[in-house]
Amino acid sequence: MIQVGLAGWGDHDELYPIGMKSTSKLGRYHEHFAAVECDSTFYAVPSQQVVHKWVDQTPPNFHFIVKAYQGMTGHRKMDSAFTSNIHMFDTFKQAIAPMIEANKLACVLFQYPPWFKCERNHVDILRRTRAWMGEIPVALEFRHQSWFRGDMREKTLEFMREENWIHSVCDEPQAGEGSIPAVIEGTHAEMTMVRMHGRHIAGWVNEASSDNWREVRYLYNYNVDELQEWVGHVRQLEQHAKHVIVIFNNNSGGHAAGNAKQFMQLLGQQAAPMAPRQISLFD
Repeated sequence: MIQVGLAGWGDHDELYPIGMKSTSKLGRYHEHFAAVECDSTFYAVPSQQVVHKWVDQTPPNFHFIVKAYQGMTGHRKMDSAFTSNIHMFDTFKQAIAPMIEANKLACVLFQYPPWFKCERNHVDILRRTRAWMGEIPVALEFRHQSWFRGDMREKTLEFMREENWIHSVCDEPQAGEGSIPAVIEGTHAEMTMVRMHGRHIAGWVNEASSDNWREVRYLYNYNVDELQEWVGHVRQLEQHAKHVIVIFNNNSGGHAAGNAKQFMQLLGQQAAPMAPRQISLFD
């Protein structure tokens, strides 16, 4: 099974009628896509009440990919609200419990920062993280080339298989050590995920020096040939996993929803039309 979705549901205006309240968008989003990446959980651990609302607004066959809180991946120091790392993990797991109970959690995505290199202490962190997450399915995405350089490629993939990590396969700008190549390999029999970040090299490498990096980092519009290439990759991944979820994250310029629908059509899937827009006086 292949499902296509977007990173977040709130920033894709073309999916919703003009003026729709943000609290109503998830209830409309599922009319377009059967899966979504919840990225707000990266910035703050939600309450169970909020997660219950997300679950209630979606149909039984809907799936959430939930990004791990940034304190869990080393993007920031542990928040003072937590007494220990294990307390932080337990709080996060309790928060997403409604998704698990409703069988709507596809996985928790652990996206590690560019400075998370292939080193022994980082391998130990991955083992500890996997143990702390217990039976919850977890996906792993790197942002440093050392994990896939040379003979480390096969060693990293084998480690992920042994530790039951779902591989987050990425299409992203090839901009040196702070990016990874597209490694078309699954590591888990149940699921593989794909994240389409775009190929805007300048926006990708200028994160630290640019005040508007969020507006340009994922600024990219895939053409048909690029999407068709990934149809082949996804079909290949489908041979080794029961479930493949493809997430389009290239939305700095608002291209994600359109590219995702193009991709669905190339897969032979039906794609619902965008929401009707009010015609301007000058159209």
